[in-house]
Amino acid sequence: MLAAGTPLTTYTGHSERVSSLGWSPESRCVASASWDRTVQIWNAATGQPLLSYTQHTHRVRCVAWSPDGSSLVSASQDRTVHLWDALSGQPFVTYAGHTSPVLAVAWSPDGSRIASGAWDGSVQVWQASTARLLLLYRGHRERVTALDWSPDGTRIVSGSEDRTAQVWRAGDGTLLVCYRGHRAPLNAVAWSPTGDWIASGSDERVAQVWQTATGEPVADYRGHLWSVNALCWSPDGCRIASGSNDRTVQVWEAATGRQVLVYRGHATGLYNTVQSVAWSPDGTRIASGNEDWQAHVWIAP
Repeated sequence: MLAAGTPLTTYTGHSERVSSLGWSPESRCVASASWDRTVQIWNAATGQPLLSYTQHTHRVRCVAWSPDGSSLVSASQDRTVHLWDALSGQPFVTYAGHTSPVLAVAWSPDGSRIASGAWDGSVQVWQASTARLLLLYRGHRERVTALDWSPDGTRIVSGSEDRTAQVWRAGDGTLLVCYRGHRAPLNAVAWSPTGDWIASGSDERVAQVWQTATGEPVADYRGHLWSVNALCWSPDGCRIASGSNDRTVQVWEAATGRQVLVYRGHATGLYNTVQSVAWSPDGTRIASGNEDWQAHVWIAP
């Protein structure tokens, strides 16, 4: 059996930084979004490219698979969000409701709605099948950099450069919790699979875990030497992987902040800050993408 942290695959199909990664629900493929204006789908075991989506006209900042694995949604600095077929790359819907670059996107657990966050501080919730706007949320004062849905689909957490993470009802936009534990702009938020906790990461080198209902802190993780750019939970909700400008991905226990593993596979190269990280749904592997145009797949602890 291979040890945790062992590299398995390196994908080199992009020509600029890898900004976002997403696993297909069956853990066979990875979708990678890049500043080269493409989203590419590739085999996680072999690195074989399967499809390149080239319909955006500016940097692609975020990508997410639909819960059933049939489609993807991608958000771009061209101010649009595209929903497209995972097999053919054929676009289904283009959402053009934003008036500024779109930095974050997330699919509701039932696949019916999409939330997208933008440069102007807004979050828009819209119907996936028709691109009809359902809700406009304006709780943030600066850019919205990250989004995630609660596992039950009733709430959304949004992270912003205004140093807050806000939990609000997806149906009517009612603010439920405003988390102010960070002292620097937020880059990442992620809801735990159990729904009880949220993890958030910021430019202050700290990742934090806090209670969804109250905003009470659970644990701090201070293992990074630079900004925390990306976060993801293990499928069992026990561990978190965080990617940083310090060129590492670090895995730690969510409840205690105890470090479990440091992955240093991105440490070589000129531009090697870790921009994205994603845990495979089957729990066996982690994908991480860096500024040096590469995505790695490696054994999860």
